This record gives sequence, structure tokens and C-alpha cells, in this order.
Amino acid sequence: MGTTEPETGRAAAADGIAGLARDRALLGRTSTAERVADILRTRVAEGFFRPGERLSEDAIGKALGVSRNTLREAFRLLTHERLLVHRLNRGVFVRKPAVQDVVDIYRTRRLVECAVLHDLGDPPYPLDRLGDAVGGGERSARELDWRGVSTANIHFHRELVALAGSARTDELMRGVLAELRLAFHVVDDPRRLHQPFLIRNRAILEALRAGDRTAAEELLAAYLDDSRTRMVETYAHLVTDDD
Repeated sequence: MGTTEPETGRAAAADGIAGLARDRALLGRTSTAERVADILRTRVAEGFFRPGERLSEDAIGKALGVSRNTLREAFRLLTHERLLVHRLNRGVFVRKPAVQDVVDIYRTRRLVECAVLHDLGDPPYPLDRLGDAVGGGERSARELDWRGVSTANIHFHRELVALAGSARTDELMRGVLAELRLAFHVVDDPRRLHQPFLIRNRAILEALRAGDRTAAEELLAAYLDDSRTRMVETYAHLVTDDD
């Protein structure tokens, strides 16, 4: 688990490049490094480019129809976000987080997500989008679409943080959750990682619907602690300090 055979890796890379060619239309007439970075960020988060994989400037630039300078600026932005890493004389690679990175990500999540619930104020709360994320995860589970469950789970936590109504907090969590997904791709077992938490997402949602933000905060804190323990124990067996 967490490793990819060479043939599978090449096929995945080819799929990623083909997907970028389809994304080219998103650039329109106002192609910028920021918009290229948005596309690549999504592709990395979705696992089209895997942790440890080298990104080809020529292939990606051709697929998106952008200049080398624009692409390098996009790479620089994503390196700053800790999604990519530049290795001297070797190129740009999708970053593989260290175990301590995963620990720190969960620490940040607990601080931010629990604080959002703590400071919600009086009910009722705008929960439609949070409910959609919970329902989406449950539907994906019924269809045995475990990557869909993983994506729905990320949406759940993004929508939970969005309850704060803060663009700054939304931006912070976008980066934190994108980096966490790199670690999820290394583990590469979305069913084991996410299925046990579907029912807990539902419980948090129902507590908020009942107007009990204190109960929701307590449920979330326990959820994140358990998720961190499960993730770190699994991840530590798959990466080394040399990765």
C-alpha cells in the first residue's frame, strides 16, 4: 500500500496530462500563473499527479498551452503552498509530506475547525452545503466509490470551516487540506481512512441542526484526534526521513 508499479505510474501520469489538455479551456484568454496554479492544485489534490512524481515542464506546458515562464511561476506558487518541491538539477516534484508534517496538519485542523464551531453563535446555522457534503459521502459509500468518499469528506471539513464566514480562514484551510490529501494519496486506502468517519460526519451535522454547537465541537475534537492517530500510525510505516 502506498507504492505504485512503474507501468501504473506511467499510465496515471498520462491520464494527468490528458486531463490537463481538457483543462486548457479553463484558461480562456486571460491565462495567468495563478490560474495555472489553480488547475495544477486541483489535479495534485485529486491524485492525478502522485506524491514523489516529477512534473514535466514540457508536457504540462504543452497540454495547457502556456509559456515556460508562466508554468514556472505556477510551480513557484505551489511550492510556497508546500504542494510541490524543487530539487536542484532534478526538477519539480509533487511533495511527499513527512510524518511530522501530518502531525502538524492535524494540530492546525483541530485549532481552526474546533474554534469555528466554538464561535458559531446562536442557531440556526446555514447547513445546506454541509448537509450536501455528508449526503455525498454516504452516496459514494453505497456505490463503493471510496475516492468519492474521500473527496466528500474533504468537502465536509471545508464547508464546516466556511461556517465562520471568513475568507482568510477558508484560504488557510484550503492549503491545509490540500497538503493533507498528499498524505492520503501516499496511504492510498480511502476506504480504511474515511469509511469509519461517515457516521461521525452525520453526527456533527445533526448536532448543529439541533443547535448544539458545544456537542458538535466535542464530537469534532474526538473525531480529529482519532483520525490523527489512525493516519499517523499508518503513514509512519510508508515514509522515511529520506522521502
